[in-house]
Amino acid sequence: MKHTFLPGAVRVVSASLIAASFLVLSAAVGPTVVAPALAQSHAHGQGHQKGPNGGDMKDIAGVHAEILVAGRTITINVFDDADKPASTKGFTGSALVSDGKTKETVTLAPSGEAALKGETKGAIAAGATITILLKTEAGKTGQVRFSPHDH
Repeated sequence: MKHTFLPGAVRVVSASLIAASFLVLSAAVGPTVVAPALAQSHAHGQGHQKGPNGGDMKDIAGVHAEILVAGRTITINVFDDADKPASTKGFTGSALVSDGKTKETVTLAPSGEAALKGETKGAIAAGATITILLKTEAGKTGQVRFSPHDH
């Protein structure tokens, strides 16, 4: 039997699966929990927003975080909803750096008024992913993944 690949059919099937998953999750945990999570995932899965310093910027723990990588240094610049620098006083964080072969966890500490920084043991490889875990002074937590060398 010969199968014909229809690119549009893949999108329709994917959309149907997402809709079905949403309905199952909504029934299990309630639409109030699932809808915002799905909306956040969808909003940030589309392209990359650039921050004022040229790094990728994503929402995490109620703030906007811009990642900059230079050599061994990971810098997370933090902004409020108006994209103004936000104080990182009382923030804690870590970065999990993975290049597919090795993983390293780096502590991120406040640096200056509106940034967190940490250093890896060696240079961060091209294609590495960096997962940021962040906790604000108010206790909000979040996690986001960046692939800063891919752009």
